[in-house]
Amino acid sequence: MSRSFWQGKRVLVTGHTGFKGSWLSLWLHKSGAEVHGYALPPPTTTNLFSVASVASLLKSHATADVRDADAMQQALREADPEIVFHLAAQPLVRQSYHEPVETYATNVMGTVNLLEAVRSSSNVRTVVNVTTDKCYDNREWFWGYREGEALGGSDPYASSKACAELVTAAYRASFLAQAGVAIATARAGNVIGGGDWADDRLVPDFFRAAHAGRPLEVRYAGATRPWQHVLEPLSGYLLLAENLASGDPQFASAWNFGPTDEDAVPVRQLLDRLVSKVEGTQWRETGASTLHEAGYLKLDSSKARGLLGWRPRWALDEALDKTVAWDAAWRSGGDMQDFCLSQIEMYEGVAAHG
Repeated sequence: MSRSFWQGKRVLVTGHTGFKGSWLSLWLHKSGAEVHGYALPPPTTTNLFSVASVASLLKSHATADVRDADAMQQALREADPEIVFHLAAQPLVRQSYHEPVETYATNVMGTVNLLEAVRSSSNVRTVVNVTTDKCYDNREWFWGYREGEALGGSDPYASSKACAELVTAAYRASFLAQAGVAIATARAGNVIGGGDWADDRLVPDFFRAAHAGRPLEVRYAGATRPWQHVLEPLSGYLLLAENLASGDPQFASAWNFGPTDEDAVPVRQLLDRLVSKVEGTQWRETGASTLHEAGYLKLDSSKARGLLGWRPRWALDEALDKTVAWDAAWRSGGDMQDFCLSQIEMYEGVAAHG
């Protein structure tokens, strides 16, 4: 990352009240950007946006839904950003089974609404649309998916994100490229880190069980996922935005930001490592799931390594250590905005000397 690039840049983050959006907003502010937000209220009662006082660092933020096209247009006009990061989404697989219409409306039409607002803006020049590693047609391969692989999805969430990829590509080809707007999509792995209280996510569920003094019950311990600390893909999004701003059309495409092959491990291995780091914790497999769950998922990030110079900085054990430390600091009443910023500084230090 170039600190000088972000100094004074006007940036809009949709979904800024979520887990990744809060971390991204903190990092952008730390880098000197003028950060604006657009999102619904935080998705959980306890949440990183509130705990880390992210609102205090924003130039403005609109509390609104991406499904509201008029509100989106107005927010973009008022923020007048040069760069947009689109993170607002319905991000949970199991919720997508219960609320498929809301999932498609948010993840597909929400993306359309944002891109329509970008079309009407005279100043937006760079857009990073964050989708997911689950947008691929998962064939249970034992090698990583590359950006050119077929898109698909066996559940409404994955399918909706594959649709968002197609929408982005169509808007790029039909409208945005000729208007001088560089847009890319970013596909990351399963992120972990401090401040995630989402329901039905493995690491937050682990800490909830740990603090309740009960074993964590896991549906499918054999599932392999590309685990990574939240700062890893965020560093990729920021680096991607910088390169998009150069005007080189090779960057306006899809990008994977996944961990090393060694850190794409089964759920049971990740939980065993967590149990070794948090005293008095246990887990057990229940097998109680009637919904489809992918067994094996891994990303090939060769493109990002080769063309962006991006690579993971924290191995899985380091990512887990940082997550455990964050939870301990929060439990002890620490200043979590300062703690988040200090972890960002640690990550930047590794990147500077890596």
